[in-house]
Amino acid sequence: MRTTVELAHASRLVNHGPTVLVTSAQGARRNVMAAAWSMPVEFTPPRVAVVIDKSTFTRELVLASGAFALNVPCRALADLTYTVGSTSGREAADAGSDKFARYRITTFDGPALGLPLVEGCVGWLECRLIAEPHAQQAYDTFFGEVVSAQADARVFADGRWSFDPARSELHTLHHLGGGVFAWPERSVRATLLPTTA
Repeated sequence: MRTTVELAHASRLVNHGPTVLVTSAQGARRNVMAAAWSMPVEFTPPRVAVVIDKSTFTRELVLASGAFALNVPCRALADLTYTVGSTSGREAADAGSDKFARYRITTFDGPALGLPLVEGCVGWLECRLIAEPHAQQAYDTFFGEVVSAQADARVFADGRWSFDPARSELHTLHHLGGGVFAWPERSVRATLLPTTA
């Protein structure tokens, strides 16, 4: 049964990969925002892309510092993820605070760039910004070279995710739109189909 999807929602058909928390810092200023649109773009060296809207405080900090981090939140952080994606970091900064303080978000320093990484996530990537002015201006897309990567070994080991139903609170979040998230229930190992003569 097929149905037409409004073009405004077309990207949701292919973008239900993990939501990320983008953290950034420049001097004493720092911020965290949620982003539903991120992806790997290169294996060696590892590179990623993330969409950061022109109006965000995060974008200002990333451009000023030349760095950002992608934190991969889990189901246990759904409310936090929705909150930091729905509130303004600039507004908090103008009030002499930041989202980390406002929402009591615990962080640790990234090993390569010292960026604030969010405790309770299940993956962390520190990235150096790759200057792509056209992509940034025209499409709000920022590219980064990953310079450090860490993961929670309970759900990521031997280079892949493991979605054991017994650890569902640690499964990655996938934004479906309008503050609704899903998470993978389990992993399935596929086998190659036989070929026909």
